[in-house]
Amino acid sequence: MENPIAFNRLAENNVFRKGDVFVLFGELFGRGYATGLLDEARRVGMEIVGITVGRRDENNALRPLNAEELSAAEGRLGGKIINIPLMAGFDLDAPAGGPTATDLLANMTLESWQDDRLDWDYLEQCRNIATERFTNSLKQVMAVLDGMIADGRNVFFAHTMAGGIPKAKVFLVIANRIYKGRGARHMSSQALLDSDMGKLILQNFDEVSAITFRHLIDFSTAIRQRIEASGGQVRYTAYGYHGTAVLIDGSYRWQTYTNYTQGYAKMRLEGIAQEAWEAGIKATVYNCPEIRTNSSDVFTGIELPLIPLLLALKKENGGQWAEYQWQACQQLLADGFTMKDVFQKITDMQANEVMRPFYDFSAWPMANSQAQSDLTIGTSNEITQMHRDSKVMISDHLSALVVEATGQLIFGASSEPSGPVQWLNHDIVARRLNASHLQWEPPAPSIAQATKDTQVEVA
Repeated sequence: MENPIAFNRLAENNVFRKGDVFVLFGELFGRGYATGLLDEARRVGMEIVGITVGRRDENNALRPLNAEELSAAEGRLGGKIINIPLMAGFDLDAPAGGPTATDLLANMTLESWQDDRLDWDYLEQCRNIATERFTNSLKQVMAVLDGMIADGRNVFFAHTMAGGIPKAKVFLVIANRIYKGRGARHMSSQALLDSDMGKLILQNFDEVSAITFRHLIDFSTAIRQRIEASGGQVRYTAYGYHGTAVLIDGSYRWQTYTNYTQGYAKMRLEGIAQEAWEAGIKATVYNCPEIRTNSSDVFTGIELPLIPLLLALKKENGGQWAEYQWQACQQLLADGFTMKDVFQKITDMQANEVMRPFYDFSAWPMANSQAQSDLTIGTSNEITQMHRDSKVMISDHLSALVVEATGQLIFGASSEPSGPVQWLNHDIVARRLNASHLQWEPPAPSIAQATKDTQVEVA
């Protein structure tokens, strides 16, 4: 994409209704964007169907969920799970008796990994084995799913597969230095990408985060054609990340977390949606704002762009409800700190000359730098230390709001999607939240007076 295409309308669902089918293509684990979209599907009475990535046994063999695991997973989902393992990626697949990609990485050391070389012909065998495994299972899943969807129903496929980090100790140490390291512990993300280890990881990210979207679209062709021929409609959505426009010095401006290594796979995901769209298939990647999830917590500082959402809520006329969100965040800070202090840290970081090169959309995803890492990670750590409890953060509160808003926005937009790639920036997120809480009233005892007494001003 040459420029981010902002989604700017509060669309309402006028397609999906009770009895239609919502398919979550990715297992639901803990925190994440998908919960907001699921809430919307449940609200209109759609039937929820999910899949599982399966589990690995002690011999690394992939297996379905056992009865206890399946019950727990269906409880989280609120629907039926097709219990055929759809684990994506090739990091744990290999020819019989041969080492996996993860095994090969495990042979590397902190002293050798930048010079160690991998056998790409062998890894291509691993990749082909994994693709065959995944697509064979996907055929079975689609056959089961086909029998669960009656003619004339509308179907919403929500792709949520992402990640692909191999569980090799040496990489986990390197990742900790790249994404959390300052000073002498800093490590260049470009050094990783230039290594064979990095090239392997990028390939695995592609398989998990992007190519699975193509597989989903391709292997659901028969279902799509049958549904559309019987008068129903089919939609595909996927979650992207390609930076977000947030309020910086009073204006909405694109910015990003650096270095987002998975960004290459997210761009490939966008390309797959574009190809599908050109073929007449309603597939859209929604690039969502930064939130904290179980997987994103590895990236120290990715939560910082969340905080300006509070400014957007006010700018977009959130009224008393927006004031309440400010107060809720203020109450998470330790004595002696205010939201003004937090925003001063954010403003200082945003305005620092070190960050200027990283506001270039066309250069994304850029490698990190020593100065940028020190500034971003340092700011994150300083704001964390302002909290009463490091496990109850402003970013957790704001993440939940973003999940709520993006679910509503994506679900509403999917009735009449306007393109293959859209950015959900802070302006539309704030407008959606404010519109959803127009009738909101403060809980008793009223927080109105407390808000006046502790009015927060931002320089």
